[in-house]
Amino acid sequence: MKRGLTISVVLASLLVAAPGAMATTQTAHSGDVTASFTFRGSYPNFTGETLTISQAGSVVYSRPVVSTLCETACAPGSPSGKPSSVRVLDLEHNGEPDVVLALFSGGAHCCAIDQVFSLRPDTTTYVETQRNFGDPGVAIVDLAHNGRYEFLTADDSFAYEFTDYAASGLPIQILTFSNGRFRDVTRSYPKLIARDAARWLAAFRSMSKDHYQDSIGVIAAWAADEDLLGHSKLVARYLLQQQRAGHLNSLSPGEPGGAKFIAALQRFLRRRGYLR
Repeated sequence: MKRGLTISVVLASLLVAAPGAMATTQTAHSGDVTASFTFRGSYPNFTGETLTISQAGSVVYSRPVVSTLCETACAPGSPSGKPSSVRVLDLEHNGEPDVVLALFSGGAHCCAIDQVFSLRPDTTTYVETQRNFGDPGVAIVDLAHNGRYEFLTADDSFAYEFTDYAASGLPIQILTFSNGRFRDVTRSYPKLIARDAARWLAAFRSMSKDHYQDSIGVIAAWAADEDLLGHSKLVARYLLQQQRAGHLNSLSPGEPGGAKFIAALQRFLRRRGYLR
């Protein structure tokens, strides 16, 4: 009887453990490049995360996944595989597909991470470049429909800058990747900037109408967009009007409102490259 009970207990434990022990593999390919991302577990506990890159069927890269933000404990950007955490696409438009691995660090308002593995010229060695896109996350899209890819996101540096996260506005940000570096090309897309600015202005006007006392985070995002469009004088006039109307307020302790907010915002925008 004890022997039968012991066997039943062992079988039951194996059945329970089996799903967690099974590996998930996400695969993507372009041309002769194939990338496979393998991991075990479920959120928030993942193990055995490995990225393998093959060229024409031959493995040229196979290493554990590591990030400076979450070391070996990153979560897949898409644990379900829909969409996959790994993509293969020609980011640099040079005929050599790059591998992009999306990860998530976990934690409140943090952090979407993209690791780009690009082929070093005249070698079969892949070099990793990482970028932390913070809470907004990122979408890789062909905005101009010309076969060139952009990273569409928002500027996470605005989070908590003038108020708490919930009341912060994050202006649009667009980057490209080439020569192992991300480059900000937001100014090249004025229509998208204008659309984003209109969204933030509508939110601010709604807050003002409802006498909401924490509006400076939203208007900061609008000012950033408009400054990218070269409308700095318009921004200065509008902010002054809103200051006089008493609409530039913050509920966060220690954060300035009114004229002090305008001065702090201008310093921040200049430091971040929005104001030239």
